[in-house]
Amino acid sequence: MDSLSLQRVEPFHHREPPHQRGGTRFSWLCGFRFSHPIKVLGDPPGHGTMAPLRAPVLSSPSPQGEWSNGSLAPSPRFDLQQDALAALARCGLLRPYLRQQLLQESVAQEDLSEEERRQAVVSFAQERRLPDGEALERFRVANLFTPEALAVQVELPLRIHRHCERLYRPKAEARFLERKHQLDRVVYSLLRLEDEGLARELYLQLQEGEANFADLAANYAEGPERATRGIVGPVPLTQAHPQLVERLRTAPAGVVQEPFQIERWWLVFRLESLTPASFDEPMALQMSQELFEQWLEQAVEARLQQLRPLLLSPVSAAQPR
Repeated sequence: MDSLSLQRVEPFHHREPPHQRGGTRFSWLCGFRFSHPIKVLGDPPGHGTMAPLRAPVLSSPSPQGEWSNGSLAPSPRFDLQQDALAALARCGLLRPYLRQQLLQESVAQEDLSEEERRQAVVSFAQERRLPDGEALERFRVANLFTPEALAVQVELPLRIHRHCERLYRPKAEARFLERKHQLDRVVYSLLRLEDEGLARELYLQLQEGEANFADLAANYAEGPERATRGIVGPVPLTQAHPQLVERLRTAPAGVVQEPFQIERWWLVFRLESLTPASFDEPMALQMSQELFEQWLEQAVEARLQQLRPLLLSPVSAAQPR
């Protein structure tokens, strides 16, 4: 196989004939081009071509969250041998491996323009503080990525975004309506103490204006709110204890509430703001991503069920020599 190097080139906008695309297929990598094409086993003599991205093992999922063959579980076909899968299982890595594999397979068919690919590389490089093509090449080699594998990593966030928009955006509003009560965001001041008497004393000081929440929390709070001088949020409303959530929903803003008990704690709080969730574009994307994540977890479980008989057989269960 020819050695690889990177050289700076101007972005190209033309399509080369198939037999000339070997050295430029990944030239969208931030304007960097491999100076030598990669020879692929089976190429005609003298023709170097960039190895194509592997065709996904599974069909793409349908908008209903199923594979195109009509069932959630794909046909039992796996890239790794039984002993390798068993080794992943022994190390507790089988589930994350399958999740990543299914994630990449499900978004592989999303179309990206040349400009989108270039922008994906820019974002990828900036996030990892890779200033130029040489740094990108060092990153690739250090992580044992082929050029094709690097392309998968670079494009994955954009492909996920495109996939969520295409398949799950139409269902996003329904998802939002189901979860709206969980998505409201709240800011409140909190004092959490074990001593009921102290809680009532501090409540009276707050009510009479003799002290403020920030100072009392810094001096007396016994929960993590002590580090934030009593302020909690903005956070999703349902992140709090259910009993506190119920009170936050009905409390008027700016009014200190009398101490009440949750388990061993006495709580004094004041609602600062409650912001109802709205279905805007960021929320639509969040809901689309949640739906995709929900489908992905189901797909991982289906794949694990397929592997269960294989990996629980006596051969795979045996310890490695």
